[in-house]
Amino acid sequence: MMQDDNPTQSLGYDNMNQGRPLYVRSKTGRYKIATDAQVLAAARAVAENLIAGRDLMDKPQTVKAYLRAKLGGLGHEVFAVLFLDNRLKVIRYMEMSHGTLTQTSVYPREVVKAALRLNAAAAIIAHNHPSGTPEASSADIAMTAHLKHALGLVDVRLLDHVIVAQSSTNSLAEKGQV
Repeated sequence: MMQDDNPTQSLGYDNMNQGRPLYVRSKTGRYKIATDAQVLAAARAVAENLIAGRDLMDKPQTVKAYLRAKLGGLGHEVFAVLFLDNRLKVIRYMEMSHGTLTQTSVYPREVVKAALRLNAAAAIIAHNHPSGTPEASSADIAMTAHLKHALGLVDVRLLDHVIVAQSSTNSLAEKGQV
């Protein structure tokens, strides 16, 4: 049996965890190792395709996969909102604020203004933890309650708050914290 020691072998689904590099083709047609930014950009494009053909956000697995692709792997915190219509179809995904390694600012007034401008019936909020752990802090839980109240005043339901780490997510709704 021959052993494959070719370090330039392309990455496929069967060998994704073997530490082999991903390649992209340059404008001149030559292949080069993809940068982290190129990999993340491709992941974001894939995430957009997740909702392009199936934009119904009625299943927690769909929501988590989409948000993990959008926010996982970022080196700074981002607070985002998925605005939905009354049938839970996506109206728009918006990154409301970008922060530092450990925090980002959340402005309920801006979230409410965007929800009204988009005529949203529901929202799912999300942010990432670059530290790699998706556990909710007491500040995360308090902010969720505050946003739920603010959105409720204008008849927009807050369905979930998803915290995204590199390869995992935490749904506060699934834990009864929304």
